[in-house]
Amino acid sequence: MSRELWLMRHGKAERYDGIEDYDRPLKKRGKRDAKLIGEWLKNGDLIPDLVISSPAIRAIATAKWVCQSIGSGQQQIQMEKRLYDEGLTRVKAVLADCPQTLNRVLLVGHNPELEELLIFLLNDSRLPSVDKLFPTATLARLSMPGDWSQLTPGCAELLAITYPKQLAEALPGAGTQD
Repeated sequence: MSRELWLMRHGKAERYDGIEDYDRPLKKRGKRDAKLIGEWLKNGDLIPDLVISSPAIRAIATAKWVCQSIGSGQQQIQMEKRLYDEGLTRVKAVLADCPQTLNRVLLVGHNPELEELLIFLLNDSRLPSVDKLFPTATLARLSMPGDWSQLTPGCAELLAITYPKQLAEALPGAGTQD
């Protein structure tokens, strides 16, 4: 099995409106979109070996909805503070700490860090031409080199970017059951 990194931006969150950024919960749409991505992963038999999430409320909620949808336990979610507002170098350090035995790692986090990581790993010449590269609840699947700690510009290959909006349009009614 080839090694894959899955980057997922948290689902759509409530506005600031007096809430600290860290504590912003998911909106109804954010929950629906996270469930859609989880269902899509399950239908494709794409189950991560490890889910690493920012501890921010909206990110951990996104990770939980995905795990629930794919039928894996939430106990496999590892919270990692370096995924919240600490920059690209710290996010790469999270990957460097991943055990070499893992083949599929899902990172759930935030922009701009996830988008910066995607651009770094793909060396931005292989990025899709879209208006907004990494909107909320988007999932990017990357084929990775054999060592999580040896990440260089352009070392990954983009397998797919899945947008929840596309899934919702393709599967009317999907992700609506509670």
